[in-house]
Amino acid sequence: MKLILTQEVTGLGLAGDVVEVADGYGRNYLIPRGSAINWSKGAEKQISQIKRARDAREIRGLDHAKEIKAELENLSVTLAARAGEGGKLFGSVTQADVVSAVKSAGGPLIDKKRVHLPGHIKTTGAHTVTVELHSDVIASVPVTVAAAQ
Repeated sequence: MKLILTQEVTGLGLAGDVVEVADGYGRNYLIPRGSAINWSKGAEKQISQIKRARDAREIRGLDHAKEIKAELENLSVTLAARAGEGGKLFGSVTQADVVSAVKSAGGPLIDKKRVHLPGHIKTTGAHTVTVELHSDVIASVPVTVAAAQ
C-alpha cells in the first residue's frame, strides 16, 4: 500500500514522505490515527504543502539545534500540578504539560513528540526531561514540579 505521511512516524519517515507499507498497517494503524493519507496523483500535489509546513516547524540545522539546547538547559522551568499529601500527584505530567511550561518560562516552542519523559512523573520535586532537537543534539531540561495552590 502506498501512503503519504502527514506526520513523523518513528522508523518509517517524516511528514511528506511517500512510503510503501503493508496493507493492514496502513489501513488499520496509520490512516485511522491521521499519520498518513492514501497516495494518489491528486494527493501528490499536497506533498509540497506538507513539506513546507514541516520545514517551518523543523529546526534549521545542527547549529540552530545547539543554540536551542543552550537556551533550554539554562531555563528554570516550574510546572504546577495538583498534588496530595506527601507530594504525590493526581495523575502524571505529560509531554504537553512540559511544552507549555517551557513556553511560559520564556523558552522556545518545541514539538511535544520530541519530549522524552523519564518514565511517569508522578511526584513533586526536581526531574530531568530530555528533548531530541536533532539526531545529534539532545537537550536535558531541568523541570521542577510543584504542588498547585
